[in-house]
Amino acid sequence: MAGAYSSLPPGLMPNDASPDWLNKADNAWQLTAAAMVGLQSVPGLVILYGSMVKKKWAVNSAFMALYAFAMVLVCWVLWAHHLSFGSNIQFVVGRPNFAVTQHYLLARYGSVYFPNTDLVFYQFAFAAITVILLAGSLLGRMNFYAWMLFVPMWLTFSYTVGAYTIWGGGFLYKMGIIDFSGGYVIHLSSGVAGFTAAYWVGPRHSHDRQHFPPNNIIHMLGGAGFLWMGWSGFNGGSPYAADLSTSLAILNTHICTATSLFVWLGLDMIFYSKSSVIGAVQGMITGLVCITPAAGIVETWAAVLMGALSGSVPWYTMMVLHKKSAFFQKVDDTLGVFHTHAVAGFLGGLLSGFLAKPELLELFYHNQNYGPGLLYGILRGHVPHGLRQMGYQIIGAAFITAWNVIATSFICIVISRIVNLRMDEEDLEIGDDAVHGEEAYALWGDGERHPPPLRIFRTPKISTFRRRH
Repeated sequence: MAGAYSSLPPGLMPNDASPDWLNKADNAWQLTAAAMVGLQSVPGLVILYGSMVKKKWAVNSAFMALYAFAMVLVCWVLWAHHLSFGSNIQFVVGRPNFAVTQHYLLARYGSVYFPNTDLVFYQFAFAAITVILLAGSLLGRMNFYAWMLFVPMWLTFSYTVGAYTIWGGGFLYKMGIIDFSGGYVIHLSSGVAGFTAAYWVGPRHSHDRQHFPPNNIIHMLGGAGFLWMGWSGFNGGSPYAADLSTSLAILNTHICTATSLFVWLGLDMIFYSKSSVIGAVQGMITGLVCITPAAGIVETWAAVLMGALSGSVPWYTMMVLHKKSAFFQKVDDTLGVFHTHAVAGFLGGLLSGFLAKPELLELFYHNQNYGPGLLYGILRGHVPHGLRQMGYQIIGAAFITAWNVIATSFICIVISRIVNLRMDEEDLEIGDDAVHGEEAYALWGDGERHPPPLRIFRTPKISTFRRRH
């Protein structure tokens, strides 16, 4: 065996730290992709949330994201990773176990060429951003102590079920549902769960709901930039290798996003005669979400089509349907997460079942029974197979939606028996200072810009001295 490696450079020779099954390029890319997904949350969504809300909620909104990121990691390695990807097969969830031992973490993951450590960290970043996206529906009124309980409970009872059923070997995985990088697992679930939790938590303070301007649009764009560029790792890491599917997924991600942004912006200009910066960010997000379940299994022309639809369909549900629907008006979804993630994620899942190309499915899923997309089923005479795939996509969306409504409602009801889900009215009027004793932009005290001057070493003026005596 030693002779087989005799011609390799020293840096490529196997050793204890680099066994012969380890592909250093795949390993390096997977860790890089995981770090990029992490940067989407911290600092990406921390900055985005802290800037997109009213000034008095900047600290609370940013901190909800930061807390969730940290809490999810602790829960993930202690039990949630194996609930999502455990080897002990159950119907909708794996068997909980630790993911902290050298024996497990440094072993090879399946048939890929990197250790389990990469998968644990990469999938943790996915789980964390899902919970943080959900928080966008609850900003500006949820009791922070309730949020502290909500994060581990929702991760355990809701997210892990979606991850296991679609990715970890559950019934939807065995059925053959297409979800390249989380259109259902992450975005549909966060949008539905966020909307459901917003119903149970209740609305913001009436004045906040009527007048809720972003406190820093420039910083908001910076956070959005982290989100956009980090999506290269979000979708590019799903093939678990630095291969052709990775390259295609990254290109498709960005072209779909750019198209969606332009379409959303165009609709704003046509109907409102203004080019809204916030609207452009919303269009960017819907494009990123829509392409996620299809990034590496559709051609680039299809990604452009998906961008056009993701910039228009969620725009219609948010800007037109939402304003006409009494149901949508009743539930206070602070940042419109239902439209940008649930609607766009569902749309992307359906379009995946319609536009998935057989050769690209083969490239990604490796001879498993997926597809073809309905379009290619029609073009190539396999209509029943295409219809079957569309059916799988609808069944998957229905299950993820129903499970998140039920699980999130159950969690909110349980937490409400322990602490109030919503802050007191007095705290809602004050904001960050009441909740955390801190304000985002105050330099001294309660909004004062400078501390009072020190007079110890100052000589008083004559007039002042005379007045004192």
